[in-house]
Amino acid sequence: MTGGTGGLDPRLALLPDGASGPAAGRSPALVVVDVQRDFGEPARIAGYGLDERASAAVEAAITRIGELVEAARAAGVPVVWVELGSDPSVPWHSSTWLRGGPLDGPMPEDEPCRIGTAGAEWYRTAPAPGETRVVKRGYSGFLGTDLEARLTTAGIGWLTVVGLTSECCVFATAQDAMQLGWPVVVPSDATAAYDIDVHDAALTMIELNIGVVTDAAETTALWQAWAAAKVGAP
Repeated sequence: MTGGTGGLDPRLALLPDGASGPAAGRSPALVVVDVQRDFGEPARIAGYGLDERASAAVEAAITRIGELVEAARAAGVPVVWVELGSDPSVPWHSSTWLRGGPLDGPMPEDEPCRIGTAGAEWYRTAPAPGETRVVKRGYSGFLGTDLEARLTTAGIGWLTVVGLTSECCVFATAQDAMQLGWPVVVPSDATAAYDIDVHDAALTMIELNIGVVTDAAETTALWQAWAAAKVGAP
């Protein structure tokens, strides 16, 4: 991973001006995944058993995500909001079973981000009017949604994926994006897990097979370079 310690990754150098590679002539987008109260608010995630380091990492990541949202808007980079919307009329039985529940029956009352509940609300950051919102039912923002079509129609050429949590919905969304043809950048400080070791493992897997792991500062610099090239283009 880069993270500002070893110079600019040569793959990242291809992105800002689209000089070559699959992102040529296209634009970046920021994809924010599941920064919702049920996944980020301390009182609501306490049951996941976070220690002090993990709790601090989640809070820091949410702060950094908010900063990246503002930086994207300032650079003219579209912000796309992907949120979990658990629908009681369509229970996700395989997920319930995985967590020790039955394979049939109604959705558990403690299912996170139930549509219409406070837990499904955005936490410490939120879409601005006109920004794209996509409601998903599972882990990936692309599964059963029109996210691929929206990004394609908008001419998006590469993605920065941030949010909660690194090993689950961020991982799944980034992986699908890469498999659908988008170069993916994941800032390590703008995502988190409820366990530090799990987070580190997720970043290792992302670096191996999905995208370039960097940090928020380097990502912002990429957007600024893209914006400057766009202004200077004939």
